[in-house]
Amino acid sequence: MTGFARAEGEYAGTTWSWELKSVNGKNLDARCRFPNGFEALDAKVRSALAKNFKRGNFHINLVIDNKHKSVQLQVNEDILQQVIPLATRIGNDLDAVAPSIDGILNLRGVLELVEVEESQDEADTRLGLIEASLKGAIEAMQSMRRDEGTRLAAIAKDQLDDIDNLQKEAAKIAATQPAAIKERFHKQLAELLSDTNTVSEERLAQEIAVLVTKADIREELDRLAAHVAAARELLESGGPCGRRLDFLCQEFNREANTLCSKSSDVALTKIGIELKATIEQLREQIQNVE
Repeated sequence: MTGFARAEGEYAGTTWSWELKSVNGKNLDARCRFPNGFEALDAKVRSALAKNFKRGNFHINLVIDNKHKSVQLQVNEDILQQVIPLATRIGNDLDAVAPSIDGILNLRGVLELVEVEESQDEADTRLGLIEASLKGAIEAMQSMRRDEGTRLAAIAKDQLDDIDNLQKEAAKIAATQPAAIKERFHKQLAELLSDTNTVSEERLAQEIAVLVTKADIREELDRLAAHVAAARELLESGGPCGRRLDFLCQEFNREANTLCSKSSDVALTKIGIELKATIEQLREQIQNVE
């Protein structure tokens, strides 16, 4: 199931944003990207995803911006202690005027802009707000996936209705199969045998029974109806059901293949082909269901 969510936050001059993306996947998988110093969030992100989602490939990205953080000027004492003796020595050698304070401070590297170090309480507060923003992004992702799931459920229900209707049409044709097989068998037998050769009624009944048994698709149709009912129950349950629906699609396909292989009627074969096409459409939709 696809989805996208974004959440932003700000605290003490630091801004951040979470971006969550999800695409279809058989299992739950997450790929995370964090700025330096925030790698410890990886375990919490994966735990939060596992609590809220059952499957899907997730891409999580955290961006931190400290551009507006408080800064202050600071003298680089190491460089200053090198500059003063050097300036004095050069001034003595050249009999020049001693450098002014402004001149020394204007030298590259003597004055530096440094970030104001935050306290541990401030760091903990910021981290807590970042984690709260993640919760908001996950909730937004859930809402988007829930809306998509509602739309997919409506499509899947329509396709299940189509499968159910095809199953019922096949059942009507299947009810006429024994008589049709018997008639066709007698006709073919009459063409093969001459007037002098006859077959006992008992032997005819045995052969016809074998043919009817081989062509009987009632079990397949009963299982199809049961699978349709099970799929409808799963869709109505409201919980994660993608894997179970995927399994039912495999069972749908197995019954449709058996129906086609047993069919000796053009109309029944046509229904079997339509069944397989509809089941494949349903399976494609189920791949998007959590």
